[in-house]
Amino acid sequence: MTLLWTLLLYALAGTAGGLLALRSGLPAAPLAGALLAAGLVSASGRLEPAQWPPGTRTALEIAIGTVIGTSISGAALLELRQLWRPALLITGTLVLAGLAVALVCSRLLGVDPVVALLGSAPGGITGMSLAGAEFGVGAAVALLHALRLITVLIVTPLLLRLMLPIAQPPP
Repeated sequence: MTLLWTLLLYALAGTAGGLLALRSGLPAAPLAGALLAAGLVSASGRLEPAQWPPGTRTALEIAIGTVIGTSISGAALLELRQLWRPALLITGTLVLAGLAVALVCSRLLGVDPVVALLGSAPGGITGMSLAGAEFGVGAAVALLHALRLITVLIVTPLLLRLMLPIAQPPP
């Protein structure tokens, strides 16, 4: 099979997985669904590993950065005046917790230190997977973050429903 057909099949699998996951209503579902679908196709061994043309990853990083950047508004920057302290506290706590988890995973569970560190880092699946790809461990990091993301997206709404009383409409 030619490289073009292989890439097209991966893209179709990712698109189908993303669209299917979109129906779940979970946040970031298209990203997680596409990742899982393309990953399952890749792991099945039925297709050759994807060999994306040079510059593809760079173009996608620029596109993702642009999408994220355009969500920052003037109002969001104004909110930063109140949120900078919680942002520092949250970031510092998550980085320290990630380092602790990476150390445990690496030393006690035998996980590669780079995979453990990037897999437990508080960054998002896209950024951390791309960072992992720079070290040759992008797939493992993506898998760890995908599992974390899916778990958090399922468990957090359930916890919110249990912890916060939901106002019942009058009969």
